[in-house]
Amino acid sequence: MRLVHAADVHLDSPLRGLTRLGDGDLAQLLRQATRRALGNLVDLTIARQADALLLAGDIYDGTWHDYATGRYFVEQMGRLRDSGVRVFMISGNHDAESEITRTLTLPPNVLVFPAEQPGTHIVEDLGLAVHGQSYATRAVGANLVLRYPDAVGGLVNVGLLHTAADGADGHDNYAPCSADDLARTRYDYFALGHVHTHRVVAAGEQVAAFSGNLQGRTPREAGPKGALVVEITGTGPARVEHVPCDVARWAMITVDISGTTTLDAVLDRIARELRDARDAAGDRPVVARIVLTGTSRAAADLADAERLREELRSVADGLRVCLEKIVTRVTDPASAGGVDPELITSIRVACESLGGQPDLLRQWAGPLDREVGRLLRTAELLDLGDPGTLGELAHRAGVGLLARLAGGDA
Repeated sequence: MRLVHAADVHLDSPLRGLTRLGDGDLAQLLRQATRRALGNLVDLTIARQADALLLAGDIYDGTWHDYATGRYFVEQMGRLRDSGVRVFMISGNHDAESEITRTLTLPPNVLVFPAEQPGTHIVEDLGLAVHGQSYATRAVGANLVLRYPDAVGGLVNVGLLHTAADGADGHDNYAPCSADDLARTRYDYFALGHVHTHRVVAAGEQVAAFSGNLQGRTPREAGPKGALVVEITGTGPARVEHVPCDVARWAMITVDISGTTTLDAVLDRIARELRDARDAAGDRPVVARIVLTGTSRAAADLADAERLREELRSVADGLRVCLEKIVTRVTDPASAGGVDPELITSIRVACESLGGQPDLLRQWAGPLDREVGRLLRTAELLDLGDPGTLGELAHRAGVGLLARLAGGDA
């Protein structure tokens, strides 16, 4: 039996900050990326002649802005109906019953599991039993899998679950469970959703895996994104293959520039990393965030943020890579000349601690936010109310100050 497993489509999810990319065509592509990724998923399912598609929650990003979102999903499921592919799906925290206020009738090949309790659907002609439960509300703290029924004898058994199995950094701990909880059911395969990174949770006789999301939406969702093609033969554990479905690739590139002494040497090192990221993405456009770390005598040159940005844009443009952001965390090995070393240490400690004081940062940024905050947010340039943004600004200010002190420019 061949199945395709996907999750966390977040169809028509709004992507913010696209205007700062400086590439109108790419920004428009990214706005349509979740739709095109879903289309790629359907293409993959049909091309691999899958018996069924498993969708493990968060198909939508919340209630639809208009019916166009639901209509597009219905159209794609109709393509699978026409190819004889069954679809089994559950809702997750973003598209829980309490979150979705608009609905459209789905094609008859699509089965959505209820939220009241786990359900089982048996497909006699395939010899397949599918088990699943949707979310009734956004925040589900119970271990849902404990109530899932045992495997049905004589059939291939698969489960659908939206969960933070074994915990997951950056994700709310919804429907928490362990690998042992999943294995108790004796299902041949457990299709998991919620975590946006592909990960195999259990790889023994019973396999459980996160497919990750279909399309990265921010630099924190970097690398290949797609679905899992699952082969179940009955002669061993299910075999899982990750197949990219994304139409654009985010890259979070950390470059250690330790040992460099000139800006040209730094740019050469960054160019190599960008070239590797572009090659790994194939024909997909790459949107890169560069994080510079290490100790370098070029630190003072890097403190000129405007010049650094333009230099790196030239490098990135030559490699057909779009530069999203540059973060500099570089220190100068030279002493700070006549600057008191204790002052340098105090500045460094203060800047590091500010990142953990969002209330203080918001208080300081308050007057500026009231004056120009709305304009900055409307232009998708900066959100002065976001703790992460304020922490990053504080860090960059500290790095710049230390670099200038070390270079004797203070």
